[in-house]
Amino acid sequence: MPVFLKAAGIGGSLLALIAIIILFFKSLIAFIGFITGAIKVLIVVLFLILIVGVGFLVFRGISNSRRAKD
Repeated sequence: MPVFLKAAGIGGSLLALIAIIILFFKSLIAFIGFITGAIKVLIVVLFLILIVGVGFLVFRGISNSRRAKD
């Protein structure tokens, strides 16, 4: 039996369907990994912004208290 007829049969269709499902799940797992990494980076960036904001408020409070003494 020629290969192109075998691919058109039910066995070839099932193999193609299984291959498509495997590729779909593989790309879905990669996408979930990418989203998870992006969320981790976002959390780190937000934490750094929070630390810088707190530091800014502390320094502003110190400078305001020094001005109030003068």
